[in-house]
Amino acid sequence: MPSQWKLYKNLQKSRTFDEKRTATIMEELADALIYCHGKKVIHRDVKPENLLLGLQGEPKIADFGWSVHAPSLRRKTMCGTLDYMPPEMTEGRMHNEKVDLWCIRVLCYELLVGNAPLQERFPKQDATVYRQGAQELISKLLKHNLSERLPLAQVSAHPWVRAHSRRVLFPSALQSVP
Repeated sequence: MPSQWKLYKNLQKSRTFDEKRTATIMEELADALIYCHGKKVIHRDVKPENLLLGLQGEPKIADFGWSVHAPSLRRKTMCGTLDYMPPEMTEGRMHNEKVDLWCIRVLCYELLVGNAPLQERFPKQDATVYRQGAQELISKLLKHNLSERLPLAQVSAHPWVRAHSRRVLFPSALQSVP
């Protein structure tokens, strides 16, 4: 597979993405995860290495190796990539599809800053790299209590995403997928 189709390779090459590209990826990824969660599939390892890019740069979720079809949407297995692992997993608690929200929060940060956050807070030097709107979105996904994390539909509707996204596919295109 050509490297231009791999999000991780693109990120390595440019080190960071601008707000337009990041917001577009966040919007399209949120819709893809809404679809997966609607089918009772939890990915549990959303990260740049597991995202491919379509012909127009749209993200495509790949590597479902840690994913699970969970009709109850409740699991206890610790899995995924440590930098992207939510607290409920590392603490051995039950988790549900909201683990993917934690993953996209880490992804958004990494796309804008160039590396995954080492802590649950924004390092001061990184806070100046991107605008307040992105920081607010990331903060709303950065909730220890998974029931308080911003729902995926609200990720797509977040003002920062709306202001910067240059979405290729329209949401109605997803409704026609069987």
